[in-house]
Amino acid sequence: MRRSAKGGALMAPSKKLVLASASPRRKSLLAEAGYRFETIASEVDETLPGGLSPEDAAVEVARRKALAVVARARDSVILAADTIVVTPSGEIAGKPLDAADARRMLRALSGSTHVVITGVFLIDASTGRTASQAVSTRVVFGKMTGAEIDAYVDSGEALGKAGAYAIQETGDRFVRRVDGSFTNVVGLPMEVVSRMLKSMHVPASAGRRRADEG
Repeated sequence: MRRSAKGGALMAPSKKLVLASASPRRKSLLAEAGYRFETIASEVDETLPGGLSPEDAAVEVARRKALAVVARARDSVILAADTIVVTPSGEIAGKPLDAADARRMLRALSGSTHVVITGVFLIDASTGRTASQAVSTRVVFGKMTGAEIDAYVDSGEALGKAGAYAIQETGDRFVRRVDGSFTNVVGLPMEVVSRMLKSMHVPASAGRRRADEG
């Protein structure tokens, strides 16, 4: 604990921040929000668990990612996230397995409204304190032609993205409306994440970042 600049009140010291992800999109969102952090890629099974709601499933995968790096970040607050897409038919779509799977996902999203869910999980590795939340955003897609779907998948942008599109790249041309957090669709709902980090004593510009880790 430390004393505030105004006098007697005590404040908890700022914590270092570790992002348990190699995602360039999440790195960029955190950096743009003023956070300094290290990144440690989390190699875990991202298969969504059965028997859970989409929100709880996304949080559970984020929890796995965070816990996988605890041993390498003992004195830090670890942030992990997992983003999924729920199609109009109720299918939960993560990252496509291959180009054919990406085409199938985009056909399901074409001309309809889907929901993007990001599960966020934080853990203070030194105390074991945790916090978690799922954030949902509705996204309205325009109608995509078969040629447009083929060209987009062939560009390579669809692979490695939940729902097979990247709204922050050229995939935004298919989006007609976003109801809710835009950064959630990118992969990290910064409005919520910032509040969660503050509650864990990680203000913007706290901690340290090493871009060579990833």
